[in-house]
Order: sequence, then C-alpha cells, then structure tokens
Amino acid sequence: MYSFSPKLKSTSLILLVVGLVLFGIGFFMNNGISTERIKEMMEAVHSAGHNAPTHSSEMVGPQDEASHLEHATMQIHNSPLASIHFVAVFFFGLSCAVLFFYCIQHAAHAGWPIIITRVMEAIASYIPYGGAILVILMLLNIFHQGHIFHWMDPDLTDPTSAHFDVILFEKKRFLNIPFYAIRTFIYVLGASFFAWKLKAQSKKVDETKSKVEYQFLYRWAVGYIAFFGFASAAWAWDWLMSIDPHWYSTMYIWYSMVSCLSSGIAMIILFSVYLKKNGFLPQFNDNHLHDLGVFLFATSMLWTYTWFAQFMLYWYANVPEEVNYFFGRFQHYGITFLPMLIVNFLLPLLVLVSSSIKRNYKVVTVMAVVVILGHILDYFNMVMPGTVGPYWKTPEVFILILGALLFVVGLFMFTVLTALSKLKLIPTGNPYLHESEIYEYPF
Repeated sequence: MYSFSPKLKSTSLILLVVGLVLFGIGFFMNNGISTERIKEMMEAVHSAGHNAPTHSSEMVGPQDEASHLEHATMQIHNSPLASIHFVAVFFFGLSCAVLFFYCIQHAAHAGWPIIITRVMEAIASYIPYGGAILVILMLLNIFHQGHIFHWMDPDLTDPTSAHFDVILFEKKRFLNIPFYAIRTFIYVLGASFFAWKLKAQSKKVDETKSKVEYQFLYRWAVGYIAFFGFASAAWAWDWLMSIDPHWYSTMYIWYSMVSCLSSGIAMIILFSVYLKKNGFLPQFNDNHLHDLGVFLFATSMLWTYTWFAQFMLYWYANVPEEVNYFFGRFQHYGITFLPMLIVNFLLPLLVLVSSSIKRNYKVVTVMAVVVILGHILDYFNMVMPGTVGPYWKTPEVFILILGALLFVVGLFMFTVLTALSKLKLIPTGNPYLHESEIYEYPF
C-alpha cells in the first residue's frame, strides 16, 4: 500500500498555492497595462516589420488605427485566460489519454501492463478536477469574461454589423454558445463517469476475482475507447482549433490527441519509476520499463508524422487564408514553434532508438520529463498565437504561465498521489497478473 508522504504532500500544496499567488500577481499586472503601453507594444511589433495579421480573422472588419488598438488591447488582456486554458486542456487531455491507454490494454487482454494498472487509474483520477477547471473557463468565456474564442462575439455573425464575418456565419451551426456549452459538459461528465466506473469495476474484480466481473471491465473499457475516439476529436475542435476559426485541419485532432498520449505515457513512466525506487512497486522491472519506453518512442514518432503531414500539406497548397495559421507562428513564435521539434522528435529519436537504453531508469525518466515539457510547449503554440498574438514576450505573460503551470501541476500531483494512497497497488483479482509479474521482453 502506497503512503503519501507528508513532505511530498506539502510540496504539491506549496506548488498549488504559489501557482495561485503568481497567477494572481500576473492577472493584476496584466489588468493594469495602460493604453499608452499597449500603443508602445504595437509600435514595437510594427517596427520589427511584422505588419501582417497574426491570423486570418484579423482581416475582417474595420482596419483603421482605432480598430487595431482595440484588437491589440483584447489580445493583451486575453493573457490570463489563455495561460490557464492551454495548461488545463493539456493536463485534462493527458489524463484522458492515460485512461485510453489503460482501456486499450484491457481490450487487447495484454498481460504485461497489469502491474501498472493502479498507476494509470490514479492518473485518471485527475479527470474530474481538470474537467472542473475547463467548465469554469467555459463559463467565463460564454459570459464574455474572456475573448479567447472570438467567434462568441455576436457581431461577427450579424449580417448588419460592420464586423460581420461570413466564414463564422457559415460555421455557426456548430460554433454557437449553447451547443459549445453542452459539448463541454458531455466531454467532462462523460470522461469523469468512465474514470469512476472503470476504477470501481477494477476494484470489484479484485474483491470477487470473478471472470464475469472482469468481462464487465473489458466491456466498459471498450465503451471508453469509443467515447474517447469521438470526444477527443470534438474537444480538439472546440477548445483548440476554434481559437483560429477561419482555419481548419483534418490532421489536427490526431495531432493534439497524440501529443497528450505521448505525454500520458511519459507520466506513467514517472509515477511507476517513483513507486519502484521508493519500494512500493518492486514487481515493476526493466521489461515493463522497456515496453513503456517503446510506446514513448513510438508515440513521439507518430506525433512527428502528424505534425509534418499537417505542415507539409499547407506549405504545398500555399492557400493564403490557411497558411496564415503558420505565418503568425513563424513571425512571432519562432523561438518556440520549430525548436519544439528538437525535444518532441529529435531527442526521443536519438536517445530512445536503442533497445538497451530503454531499460536505463535514469535515461528513460529524463526523457519522460523532456517529452512532457516539449508537449506543454506544443500546447502553448496551439493556443497563444491565436489569443495573445505577438504580445506574449512580457513579464506579465511569463508570470501568468508559470503560475498556471505550478497551480495545475500541484493539483495534479496532489490528486494522483492521494488516489494512489487509497488504491491497492497490485490488482490481485486480474487474471493476467501472473503474466505481468513474470513478463520478460523476448529480445
């Protein structure tokens, strides 16, 4: 039985509180930015030769100086909501992806990962808490306390308005506030239900050791796979792609989901190695680590494929309205956009390609941290250019992002480790437990 140490509990709570304090400081600093400073920031952007819109929606509506100032003001004051949004979506998606990985193993009747079943269930315990943050953010947006989804502005779909946007008008059957709110509740409540039900059914299998109950666990796992397949695609549209609603990509849903899946496997590695090194999970061995390393390597390569396929098709077509999505990132996010390929592709390729390296606890753990940080940067690149635009290199934004990260990481640690302390680490009722205990990679 795992015991949540007071020291680690204090650390997670300190991270949570410090994150809240930093985010509050950043919020008040951002709220206090004057019009004169905003004008100076606009002039700095223009003097650097960046006069083109950061995304295609900026080309709609009046283009006079007052309109540009209004748009810049909105982008700058988007910083608090955008900072917490990309972190919240990332960790919610990561937890849901871990539960998906868990269900894939059960649906395949895989024996090797049974030892880490409780680790995956504990990570999935974060889903309702991460979902609650997203519901709060959704409410702030639909009540116009934030503007990171500019399609929510009713003027943009009003044909009589000077800001009328024909593209958003055509999309308003899907992109409208009531339907968006309903979908958000479906994602959060649905994922939370499956996280609870799968944990409860797994516990029942332990208690009864019944193959009938295990069959029910299998069926619920298949149900979640189907739910996640549709929901992860739809929340990628809602929470991420609709930030740039003129643009769309058929690869985007896979791209954003695989980012979370790779990070989720990295998180499983971190918690499994932590439990192993502290004597709570001695059954976890080099062979389990090796297979997790294989999945980490494979998902990193899959993420690279989806990134390249998406980018290459837009580069090849060279359609101005679509290329504009990447143009703004090249202009204003050059130090984060392409360099993330180093941590998300090049390092996993060079380090994890060797089979023997995947058995090295230190190397695999370090790579797990690198992959998680790399995909946090990936989500930063998904959200910030379309919300904050070129105005992200300010002390306020850095404080907001650091605060949001520390808060969510602290909450995540506290939730997962608390869940672990309430679970029996070895699923003794699972019929494949013995196979997992004696598992040995054959090569």
